[in-house]
Amino acid sequence: MTIRITLLTRSYADEVLAVYQAGIDEGNATFETTAPTWAEFDAAKLPDHRFAAVDERGKLLGWIAATRVSDRCAYAGVVEHSVYVHTAARGRGVAGHLLAALVESTEAAGIWTIQSGIFPENTASLAVHARAGFRLIGTRERIGRHHGVWRDVVLLERRSPVLQ
Repeated sequence: MTIRITLLTRSYADEVLAVYQAGIDEGNATFETTAPTWAEFDAAKLPDHRFAAVDERGKLLGWIAATRVSDRCAYAGVVEHSVYVHTAARGRGVAGHLLAALVESTEAAGIWTIQSGIFPENTASLAVHARAGFRLIGTRERIGRHHGVWRDVVLLERRSPVLQ
């Protein structure tokens, strides 16, 4: 399978939201219960730090996008990201390619930290993030309720070795 990384644009909206909803439905990807509209998604994600992985036919395999963690100037170089892979494309390196693209774009923009909160049950995501250079910061215990159940979230970060 050929994996091509491209900017995530509106042309992928329906596929992005479908992959997002599939991740939501599985129960270990996010506290969200429904995917946002494209307008909400588009407004929340930084336009220079969102990418689509597509196959040779242009079909979406997965996506990654970043948001600011704070408007405070001290956190100008810190983003939080989400990465989702189509169920049929898992185990093929898609998330690794997307994380590499995000690291490249954020470092070029002077962003020194990428963080992510991952449910501890999502072992595949934890493993791909570790391979991409993310380190464990800690576990936020019982940080939120998800379908009536308190859930922990593992906080990971990748500090740029280039931007110190």
